[in-house]
Amino acid sequence: MQIEQTADGSQTLFVPELNEHYHSVKGALTESEHIFIRMGLEHSSAENPHILEIGFGTGLNAFLTLLAADKMQKSIHYTTLERYPVSQELIRQLTYPELICPERATDFQALHQANWNTDVRLTPYFTLYKVETDFTSYTFPNTYDVIYFDAFAPEKQPEMWTQPLFDTLYRQLNSQGILTTYCAKGAVRRMLQAAGFTVERLPGPPGGKREILRATKEKK
Repeated sequence: MQIEQTADGSQTLFVPELNEHYHSVKGALTESEHIFIRMGLEHSSAENPHILEIGFGTGLNAFLTLLAADKMQKSIHYTTLERYPVSQELIRQLTYPELICPERATDFQALHQANWNTDVRLTPYFTLYKVETDFTSYTFPNTYDVIYFDAFAPEKQPEMWTQPLFDTLYRQLNSQGILTTYCAKGAVRRMLQAAGFTVERLPGPPGGKREILRATKEKK
């Protein structure tokens, strides 16, 4: 695995075995902020959102959410699933804190140093629960208000994009909960709809993907 620069000056990781990047090469930071914070968290009506992230990866989504929690003054409980944690050596080389919020660099490192399988309160508004697991076989103990679906692309990890898994996520989402993902493929949209979601195609991040998806679990 190697670190690469993206078009907006932020970094991503490249996995040669999959020929895949963790984030968009057109802008890792721009992509995460747009899809998961602006189109996801900021649209949640939950007073104190419970968030589920599929794919912890570099911790970029979690770091942006931690900062947003403080700004919004909302108490966020953040569960993140990761089957292959990134090494601490690589994490120390990532420059997200310097680019985003230098004074919060210790919080970024704390995300990665936090113990697994236990609640860790990192700030007055942000509690982290990391699980080293395979999403496809995980039994969810809780329900959520927002889901960040940030798995590798369907053509790289097709087992992560199946109807039964989207059915499960629908069940685990609270009423009026939302799921956002960078993938706007027709097959993914149809699976989300078949699970019961109301699905919107939204403009993608500036300079990046043309469209993304936001799926909502409407009130019955």
